[in-house]
Amino acid sequence: MKLLLTAINAKYIHSSLSIRYLKKYNETLPLNIELCEFTINNHLLAIADQIFDKRPDILGIDCYIWNIELVKELLPLIKKMMPNLIIVCGGPEISYGTKKMMEQIPEIDYVIRGEGEQTLCTLLQSLITKKSLAAIPGIAQRINGKIEESIPVVFPDLDKLPFPYTDADIEALDNRILYYESSRGCPFSCKYCLSCATIGVRYRSLAKVLAELAFFVRHNVRQVKFVDRTFNADKKHFIPILQFIQKQKCRTNFHFEITIDYIDQEVLELLQKMPPGRVQLEIGIQSTNQKTLQHISRNNNWLKISSNIRAILAFGNIHVHTDLIIGLPYEDMVSLQKSFNDMYALYPDMLQVGFLKLLKGSAMEQLVDEHHYSFMDTAPYQVLANAYLSAGEMRNLRTFVDVFDFYYNSGRFRNTLKYLVTCFKEDAFTFFYQLSVFWHKKDLDKAAHSPKSLYQYLDSFTSILSSNEKKVLLNLMKFDALCSDHGRFRAEFLNWSEREYNKEIENFWKNSTVVKKYIPDFVFTSRRAIRDKYHIEYFSINIPAFINEQSIKDDNCILLFVYAEESVKTILMDKGDLI
Repeated sequence: MKLLLTAINAKYIHSSLSIRYLKKYNETLPLNIELCEFTINNHLLAIADQIFDKRPDILGIDCYIWNIELVKELLPLIKKMMPNLIIVCGGPEISYGTKKMMEQIPEIDYVIRGEGEQTLCTLLQSLITKKSLAAIPGIAQRINGKIEESIPVVFPDLDKLPFPYTDADIEALDNRILYYESSRGCPFSCKYCLSCATIGVRYRSLAKVLAELAFFVRHNVRQVKFVDRTFNADKKHFIPILQFIQKQKCRTNFHFEITIDYIDQEVLELLQKMPPGRVQLEIGIQSTNQKTLQHISRNNNWLKISSNIRAILAFGNIHVHTDLIIGLPYEDMVSLQKSFNDMYALYPDMLQVGFLKLLKGSAMEQLVDEHHYSFMDTAPYQVLANAYLSAGEMRNLRTFVDVFDFYYNSGRFRNTLKYLVTCFKEDAFTFFYQLSVFWHKKDLDKAAHSPKSLYQYLDSFTSILSSNEKKVLLNLMKFDALCSDHGRFRAEFLNWSEREYNKEIENFWKNSTVVKKYIPDFVFTSRRAIRDKYHIEYFSINIPAFINEQSIKDDNCILLFVYAEESVKTILMDKGDLI
């Protein structure tokens, strides 16, 4: 008998932790277990063909909001191709509303409700031995034409779960994100989150966790993303993990979702010692409206949140990702503007602005009528309107989010945006909202855009600025362009120095004595190598003064950009060295 465990991921760089857990936990059973992963971008029939080629007797498939609509199309198709196939589904998108889903998709034979390792094992044993399948905890099934459900289950002792990865997995998943968990459950009960459906937190023992993290380090993997809902819920658990990570010598980045107001001085000092790029923090703030937070059972200490985020960003060694949710109760446009501006003022590396989703099994389902929610009937169940934001406002905000991602979250316009927001009276929300209105009027939300074109659009939008403001803006746009993407994307309308000062720049590179003042180990190889590794640019304002002091000075300056493999260094040059 053959079991094919199948995952349909959102992106190619993702991998499935769940199917690897299921394979490992059940590998002692007398059946052949294989894994198969796709993405939602794969064609339906191509997925079906690859499953068919494996000739499984049992198909296990995980169901999430990003793939459930594809799964609904896939299962009837694959059942036509393999009529005797036993189909087993699991995952959060089918653990809730199970009966309705099984009625919609009659091809489903069994559903694993909740955490499925032991439940699937029990089901497989019954299928192998052909014993009665009645009364299996965590299973929904068809008995005598009726759908019988049992309640979702959890796996109580995480130490009894085998480590899901092998050496072969690491080789096969080269440069993809690897997922890992050291705990299950969450100490909080935020109503918009599925974690509110379970109580308490279960931890894997530190001895196992540290040994398993050593496995990732030994393989020098690119990124390990912890799926713990609140990584820092218990200091006795997470401090030793951070201490271990801090001491390693590897390229591996570890991503954690944390509650930032739980961080104290001891943790801050430990984070400050982290090697650059070793740790990445995701911080769900969601709103700064206290009435909103109270209504969704969330308690944010904003003073501590803002203080800790500023402290961590000042360290300069940790990527900080923050989250804001549009569509929460009592969050109208005025409140949303304040929440956004509060969070933007922290200048996180990424501010993810997302829309509330009415997840199956979340407590938000009980608030739909009270707050007049209108939302998508199909996954991802995104909110379309509520008592506080009209459908028209939501439509505009969808463009707002796209524009914000293009300009802020791309990381390409950090200094340009800092200046522009000052031109809009320090109101970042108003700036991005007006830019999104411009974007929509120009039909820019209907096409793809190159990095170069983003500079051109911003130039057009800011035509209302004074000549002096525009001068500052164009200088900062040039600087940001040269600091991003190794300076590869240079919009033609910007006044690049290589046009006007080409002779002076060439003479500089010919004088190795002068060049070594700035690049001590410089050795001339070719002009192409110079173009790839270095760039010299003249500016009509003092760029370092703006970067360091946020002040505008009309002093001319010349900067040398030195491009390493993953970074860029800028050096202020003596004007006398370019003559």
